[in-house]
Amino acid sequence: MAIAHITTRKPEIYAMSWPFDLDQCIRHLGASDPALRALMSRAGPVTLTPRTEEPPFEALVRNIVYQQLSGKAAATIHGRLLAITGEPILPEVILETHPDSLRSAGLSRAKTTAITDLAKHAADDLIPDATTMATMDNTAIETCLTHVKGIGPWTVQMYLMFCLGRPDIFPASDLGIRKGMAQLYGLDELPSPADAMDASTPWKPYRTIASWYLWRSLDVPD
Repeated sequence: MAIAHITTRKPEIYAMSWPFDLDQCIRHLGASDPALRALMSRAGPVTLTPRTEEPPFEALVRNIVYQQLSGKAAATIHGRLLAITGEPILPEVILETHPDSLRSAGLSRAKTTAITDLAKHAADDLIPDATTMATMDNTAIETCLTHVKGIGPWTVQMYLMFCLGRPDIFPASDLGIRKGMAQLYGLDELPSPADAMDASTPWKPYRTIASWYLWRSLDVPD
């Protein structure tokens, strides 16, 4: 899967700095793994910043759209959805929009159901705001969000990484991560999620940035 969150919105609207020392992170990753150090040298500096002030509802709608799609395809569908709902996308607008209209953006039936259920949760004040989310630990956020139909661990991980900027998230089941790891270590087959997780251990506590480089590696020449 391509790096999530390439959107039609201007990234500077919610872009913030990482809530940890990025230079220290890069030094640690480079020292922990020569192969990763070589990749970071080829790929260059981290160009992504977390959107820590973005309303969780908007971020989670986008994450649902991006599930199991390439970045380009997902961005197209997300743009069509915003054309239907307007910006910023609001729970009440989703609830007032006929499912067929939402699906006309290219959403699957399952994703339409998930976004509608998310809107119901948000309308009932069951989705914390960005400030509250920032005070919650990862487990509490996962418990809260996975009550929504169609939101599983991957969607939560994307939110933790790209909105809250949590430093040590590693989505081991993500296809792009596994492809990037196979390329990094010259493997003939994709590692299993369990093997990918084991191999990521030296990168702790900065696996979020290591993950970004694995995704980035799929677009960087050897």
